[in-house]
Amino acid sequence: MAIQLERDDVDQAKGEWEQLTLLPFMERRPERRSSFRTLSGTELQRLYTPTDVADVDYLATIGFPGQPPYTRGPYATMYRAQPWTMRQIAGFGTADDTNARFRFLIAQGQTGISTDFDMPTLMGCDSDDPRSEGEVGREGVAIDSVDDMLDLYRDIDLEKISVSMTINPSAWILLAMYLVAAEERGFDWKKLSGTIQNDIVKEYISQKEWVYPPKPAIRLVRDTIVFSTRNLPHYNPVNISGYHTREAGSTAIQEVAFTLAGGIGYVEEVLKLGIDVDSFAPRLSFFFVSQIDFLEEVAKFRAARRVWAKVMRDRFGAKKAESQRLRFHTQTAGASCTAREPLNNIARTAIEALAAVLGGTQSLHTNGYDEALSIPSEPAMKIALRTQQIIAEESGVAGTIDPLAGSYAVERLTSDIEAGCFAYFEEVEKRGGLVRCIEENFFQQEIADAAYDLYQRKERHEWELVGVTKYRDDTGNPKVELHHVDEAASERQLKRLRATKARRNENKVKAALAEIARVAQTDENIMPATLEAVRARVTGGEIVNMLKPIFGTYVEKPIF
Repeated sequence: MAIQLERDDVDQAKGEWEQLTLLPFMERRPERRSSFRTLSGTELQRLYTPTDVADVDYLATIGFPGQPPYTRGPYATMYRAQPWTMRQIAGFGTADDTNARFRFLIAQGQTGISTDFDMPTLMGCDSDDPRSEGEVGREGVAIDSVDDMLDLYRDIDLEKISVSMTINPSAWILLAMYLVAAEERGFDWKKLSGTIQNDIVKEYISQKEWVYPPKPAIRLVRDTIVFSTRNLPHYNPVNISGYHTREAGSTAIQEVAFTLAGGIGYVEEVLKLGIDVDSFAPRLSFFFVSQIDFLEEVAKFRAARRVWAKVMRDRFGAKKAESQRLRFHTQTAGASCTAREPLNNIARTAIEALAAVLGGTQSLHTNGYDEALSIPSEPAMKIALRTQQIIAEESGVAGTIDPLAGSYAVERLTSDIEAGCFAYFEEVEKRGGLVRCIEENFFQQEIADAAYDLYQRKERHEWELVGVTKYRDDTGNPKVELHHVDEAASERQLKRLRATKARRNENKVKAALAEIARVAQTDENIMPATLEAVRARVTGGEIVNMLKPIFGTYVEKPIF
């Protein structure tokens, strides 16, 4: 009764404030617009009060850090014990080129490595494939064989630094190359830590990089999860990603809901093998964007943890706390970076990084200010890293856990995002499940509609971009130092590939490829055969092409 009386008191007091204070003031000074909405389009109330969170049960839905539902953070002490991993992504040219950038970033205080691969590597094409011409090493590092992988991480202690790899259609091959490279350098697999993205579902939904149809492609993800569970106790075999969904134009709710729907699909595939959920679920990891809408992003991260905890407990019967714990990497929003007045992107990135930290991220990449113009230069990467370091060392926000908890606005937004996620889960089930929704373009259509809505809001100047749609300065951009594309990198990579092929035993290559083809036609785990092929210096493109007649290739049904 006391709670109800308090709520009635607040409602009465709010009504009096509106009549006596708000309305007279608005007559003298009207609000700038009739409504204010988040980047996702959610209507923001003028004022949030305890009434807006009256349905929130603190112990059941917010709780304490390190305990389900993990709304306040996955670990009990969060950044008071250990800051988030500062993981600036890098990748361009040959393995040697990118290795030099890694060592530069480590020298600046980076605590984790994140690797971008070029388009041929992503799509399972070798550098000497005709389709690779003009793309080798251009937007990421070119990796054709384990010899390249050895050079990529040369002089870096893989037992002491966490390594992330952003790759999807050919992810299982790159994981095999990484493991063989570690093995040949004498490292213990059980001491390796890091993540391979390996999220093929989001490729069909948003990023559009695939080779095989959804079912065999998801089988490959399943095999890496099972293999890693048995052999790599500190490694994350999949990084289930919402970043690209949001960059494609989705709302915050869609980003979380579609990402977790992919996670649900992967869990279901592994469970079909009769494996206990608590044996593999603790190593599943996630990846989200941090967009510019500060309050919505903080709420999104908190809601994602809460939703996943409930899904793992209620849907899959996970018993271990670690199985219900959602851990995630964050990258600031590339889509928010502008080519005009690029130095403004430093401010945008700082706001987005702070939202990720206040939302409880486990690792973070901050974009370079020249992101919209080129692969980030070393000066841009240094400022991006310093942005994280200033937040960690100077801002004070790492000193207390989940400092925005209890904010009426944040808690209301958190609960609304949670509700939206579960509504989407019901819709996915009603439509026949994850793969059916991919094949029928349900996710894609939802994202397209959201992106078009945001585009229209920008055209109507309901959402402004400083220096682009508002306060535009047409006197010219300041000159900034950009990354230089080394046109000779492609030929150097082709020379490296020819040398690898000249040294290898072709009989072993043929036998290894035949074994991969045999395993692909069974339900055996494909990782052991892939490892043997990689040890024989079989290239990624050779493995991918061997499986095309068996798995087939995928053509998306267009939507309009």
